[in-house]
Amino acid sequence: MLSRSYTNLLDLASGNIPVMGREKERRRFPRVMTVPGSICELDDDQAHSVASDNPSSIAGDRMIVVSNQLPLKAKRRPDNKGWSFTWNEDSLLLRLKDGRFDRSMWEAYVSANKIFSQRVIEVLNPEDDFVWIHDYHLMVLPTFLRRRFTRLRMGFFLHSPFPSSEIYRTLPVREEILKALLNCDLIGFHTFDYARHFLSCCSRMMGLEYLSKRGYIGLDYFGRTVGIKIMPVGIHMGHVESVMKLADKEMRYEELKKQFEGKTVLLGVDDMDIFKGINLKILAMENMLKQHSKWQGRAVLLQILNPVRGRGLDLEQIQAEIQESCNRINEKFGKPGYQPVVLIDRPVPISERMAYYRIAECVVVTAVRDGMNLTPYEYIVCRQGIPGAEAGSDLSGTKKSMLVVSEFIGCSPSLSGAIRVNPWNVEATSEALNEAISMSDQEKELRHEKHYRYVSTHDVAYWARSFLQDLERTCADHFRKRSYGIGLGFGFRVVALDPNFRKLSIDDIVSAYTKAQHRAILLDYDGTVMPQNSIIKTPNPEVLSILNTLCGDPNNVVFIVSGRGRDSLSRWFEPCKQLGLAAEHGYFLRWSQHKDWETCGQNSEFGWMQIAEPVMKSYTEATDGSCIEKKESALVWQYGDADPDFGYSQAKEMLDHLESVLANEPVSVKSGQHIVEVKPQACSLLLDLHGVSKGSVAERIFTSMVEKGKQADFVLCIGDDRSDEDMFEIIGAAISRNILSYKAEVFACTVGQKPSKAKYYLDDPSEVINMLDSLADATHTPVTSEDETEDSS
Repeated sequence: MLSRSYTNLLDLASGNIPVMGREKERRRFPRVMTVPGSICELDDDQAHSVASDNPSSIAGDRMIVVSNQLPLKAKRRPDNKGWSFTWNEDSLLLRLKDGRFDRSMWEAYVSANKIFSQRVIEVLNPEDDFVWIHDYHLMVLPTFLRRRFTRLRMGFFLHSPFPSSEIYRTLPVREEILKALLNCDLIGFHTFDYARHFLSCCSRMMGLEYLSKRGYIGLDYFGRTVGIKIMPVGIHMGHVESVMKLADKEMRYEELKKQFEGKTVLLGVDDMDIFKGINLKILAMENMLKQHSKWQGRAVLLQILNPVRGRGLDLEQIQAEIQESCNRINEKFGKPGYQPVVLIDRPVPISERMAYYRIAECVVVTAVRDGMNLTPYEYIVCRQGIPGAEAGSDLSGTKKSMLVVSEFIGCSPSLSGAIRVNPWNVEATSEALNEAISMSDQEKELRHEKHYRYVSTHDVAYWARSFLQDLERTCADHFRKRSYGIGLGFGFRVVALDPNFRKLSIDDIVSAYTKAQHRAILLDYDGTVMPQNSIIKTPNPEVLSILNTLCGDPNNVVFIVSGRGRDSLSRWFEPCKQLGLAAEHGYFLRWSQHKDWETCGQNSEFGWMQIAEPVMKSYTEATDGSCIEKKESALVWQYGDADPDFGYSQAKEMLDHLESVLANEPVSVKSGQHIVEVKPQACSLLLDLHGVSKGSVAERIFTSMVEKGKQADFVLCIGDDRSDEDMFEIIGAAISRNILSYKAEVFACTVGQKPSKAKYYLDDPSEVINMLDSLADATHTPVTSEDETEDSS
């Protein structure tokens, strides 16, 4: 993306300058910018050249170009005919290192992805096609495609390392990129380390926790399961073998074999890059020759340097360091006919590279940071030879190989027989080199066999098939769920819901309500009857009036089921004499105001708190951002404001600790969303629920109604969070166990459109109040005087 300043400067360099007295030329595309070095000569007309000191005979305007902070060097040509512009890579590097975020560069990146999406959409058949996006260049493309097609089956594979959360969190557009990637169905990484960094970022910045089930890792994102695939890419076996045949025909192998006869060759194949650790490798070679003099005159490090991809002071320095190290080692240990380090600083065709692989006893990769790096794979296949080749021929291969690889490259975990090193530890790397070339042939053959078995079976075709199979499995229920998109910009996401999940119809529920004989109405409080973000937590007069009306019908059993304490609920709902209350998620229960509070636990002894609370306090002191919430019947350790990874780790350890020390106590220890809770036991007969829960409250209410001969044939259950899901789940089991009438009309309803075990939803608490008001109207039908007259007649 060229700025206006760049465009003007290119016009200046190319002589395409509109001046008076000339016909304005058509602006040319500045393709010369793609050529490194001097850009272009200027106009040869001295009179009109901005570089000329000669007076002009033609009156004209001069263009003044201000190159503000452009990474360019400008100097006048020796012949005084113009200016020469060259890249100043160091200036650009300094601008990138100063920490400033260039919003225009981000906008250019987004624009490129958007243009790409438009081209994809032109050829895409969303009903049948799978879309597979590759690498960091197109990380926000999924959002553009998902906004257009909510059911599109889409995968993404990152071929580069994903940064750790400490680095990634500094990016101003961190959430935009994460949300874009989460619009995919499957996200692939080469190693678990890369995937772990991504999952950690999702946890720290978006509050998403991953689940592992049957070997598959997934993130629950608005009802969609976003799969995480860990599969390193392989090589194309057929391509490598065909190149090996070509290398043999070109006879390069015989030439190299003769050149290094009697020598033990260690081979490095790297791009000239500051991250490849080339100088560290050379220093390790120097140290090996010092410490193990037997290799002097015998061991040779062949280092192939692929062409430089960029320019800059850092690259110039590393090139100088490499050359200096090589000269020093060769002067110290070299002799006629022997050069310890051989640098091949030129483009090496792949066929010639195969010949180098065949003469190398060991390949050394010492990158300090890299992606997958398939050089070891190519080396292994090349040393194996071509299947079916005549034994003893050059194409049959030696069937033995050794690898010394950096632990920081992507293929390292897959090569269990390689010697892994930290390239920054030069002494340890030099010992690894000695170990590799001193190893017995039998050991080399066994390690080679193990590596070749993996590389040959996990080639690029296997990698592609495996990814697409997992993508198809992840998308299996795409067309079964009801999906819709919400959000603007990069906040766009798709919410996937059960097809039977629909908005609660007031007409339908009022009709069922009026036909029913015995009704059970269970209501959550915060987020259901009262808005979650409301500062005033007390119920308003309208809510109290509606509840009083519903409770006035003797055929109704109405309960507020809340996590709040019983004192608060008693005070707030004092005007509702017949209203039932369940406090602290159901541990305390009161059927009406003139009844006493009951407990749902097996006993009312809380001596276990003296054991659990000190344990929680010790973890609270060690975990910044955590706190203890003490209730009458429960202790809750909350770590929502703590570091996500550390808090999760502490919660797991605390859970095990509490289960151990409370093993003989009548309590249940459970973990939830950023909490660990200890509460009394209260077993359910219908479901495997241990500990007090809203589900056990619902079961108790339904059972009590049956005992009184009032089996419920109408159930309304409304809630908004995870604790209410137990109530929704218990209803289905209650019907099958005859605790509810077999013809009961059941309305399990959640507040907000989100994945839930409920079959209905209402958008917000105001809709809940409107619906309850409609039920109250159907309940409160006073008889008028005209009706009484008609009845008496």
